Amino acid sequence: MRMAHMFGRTLRDAPADAEIPSHQLMVRAAMIRPLGAGLYSLMPLGYRVIRKIEKIVREEMDAIGGQEMLM
Repeated sequence: MRMAHMFGRTLRDAPADAEIPSHQLMVRAAMIRPLGAGLYSLMPLGYRVIRKIEKIVREEMDAIGGQEMLM
C-alpha cells in the first residue's frame, strides 16, 4: 500500500516536544499520534509494525517450545 493512501500524514520536521530520537521518528512517520501528557494513539502503520513484531516473536517462541502469555 502506498503512503499516499495511508490514514495519517507524515511530518517533515521533528516535533518540538519530542526529545528522544525514536519518539521523533515514530511521530514523524505517523506511527503514533500524541493525545496528551503521556498518552499516545497507535496509527494504522504503528499497529501494523506491532503485529509484525508479535508474529516474529511468536514464531521464535514456537521454535524453541516457549509459551505465549498475555498480561
